[in-house]
Amino acid sequence: MSSTPPIALSSASVYPLNVHDAFSVAHDLGYDGVEVMVTGNRVSQDAAQLNTLAERYDQPIHAIHAPTLLLTQQVWGSAWNKIQRSAQLALDTGCDVVVAHPPFRWQGTYASDFADGVKRIYETVGVRIAVENMYPWRARGREAKMYLPHWDPVPQPYQHVTWDFSHAAIAAMDSYEAIRQLGRRLTHVHLCDGVDNAKDEHLVPGYGTQRVSESMHHLRDTGFDGVVAVEVATRKARGVGGREELLGETLEFARAHLASVPDEPAAAPGTVAG
Repeated sequence: MSSTPPIALSSASVYPLNVHDAFSVAHDLGYDGVEVMVTGNRVSQDAAQLNTLAERYDQPIHAIHAPTLLLTQQVWGSAWNKIQRSAQLALDTGCDVVVAHPPFRWQGTYASDFADGVKRIYETVGVRIAVENMYPWRARGREAKMYLPHWDPVPQPYQHVTWDFSHAAIAAMDSYEAIRQLGRRLTHVHLCDGVDNAKDEHLVPGYGTQRVSESMHHLRDTGFDGVVAVEVATRKARGVGGREELLGETLEFARAHLASVPDEPAAAPGTVAG
């Protein structure tokens, strides 16, 4: 019987709180670790401080999310420097997965050489750069070509992929079918939900239209050996403890749907099953 994948809390899930709060919340709710999103916050960039938090809260770091978002374009300078420093941060904090968004079209040779570049990093450094699925940007009813080669990593030559259910919802993709197609290339999962309304809502699983339950069962049944990281938006959580309630509910969902199905008891001698 295969073990259940670790369920980590993405530090993005406690925004606008900081990475310290992510470790604290993960500990209090009983998560298996943390995914650290690198931002302008100095602690999120510092291996020594992150390792101190991991030890203090008994929450290992399972992945580093590179600062490849539009909002973090000023963090760590050039595009390749963002990936390389993220890979080093992963090594220094004891994990081997970096989540990265696909390149923007205006990023020159970084974009055109991206697939080969992330492969080289994996082969030389040993850190897997798991490229995340994104979604089409639309302006005046037309799709704006933002990513190169594409926002959909499934047909691309990436060895390692991160799947995000909220992004898939915006793109009107069937996550269950995409995950099946990815097979062993699926390295990391951002657990959430969404609806096709052009808003990246990162809902609690079951509150959107994605086939999240079926996808979790598929991961369970195929022996997925990566990490499931909860990335649920809690910024609008209401009342004291509202954030923790949403993140606790998502953790319970993950554990319930990833738990191994118990073997059926053998039929007693002389009886007929069914």
